[in-house]
Amino acid sequence: MSVDPRIGAVGPAAPAQAAAQAQKASRTAPAGFDRILASRLQEADRSEPLRWSAHARDRLLQRRIAITPEVQQRLEGAVAKAAAKGSRESLVLVDQMAFVVSVTNRTVITAVDRAGMRDQVFSNIDSAVLS
Repeated sequence: MSVDPRIGAVGPAAPAQAAAQAQKASRTAPAGFDRILASRLQEADRSEPLRWSAHARDRLLQRRIAITPEVQQRLEGAVAKAAAKGSRESLVLVDQMAFVVSVTNRTVITAVDRAGMRDQVFSNIDSAVLS
């Protein structure tokens, strides 16, 4: 095998050397999509808690919707996922309930139970999250 200092190894060892260089580059390469998404989700989880608008609180009372800590946690996780994807207004479905959420303000705008979802049209949303 001959070696030209200007272009590197020439001959049978060249593919092996190229593979080694690619492996080294992958270790030092910028974070992949999965790492970026995970870090964005962690950032969103650390942000302020989810707020409830007066309208949403009224709907919870009117429709007798109980928000358990589990539902609250799932709702916050769904909002974090929507935020990581760049959503602004999202429909979040949790079990038999639907919530319209301002992702940018982290505020629940309205809440609808299963009975209220019949013949319901959700407008001004740019995403939907099933949680």
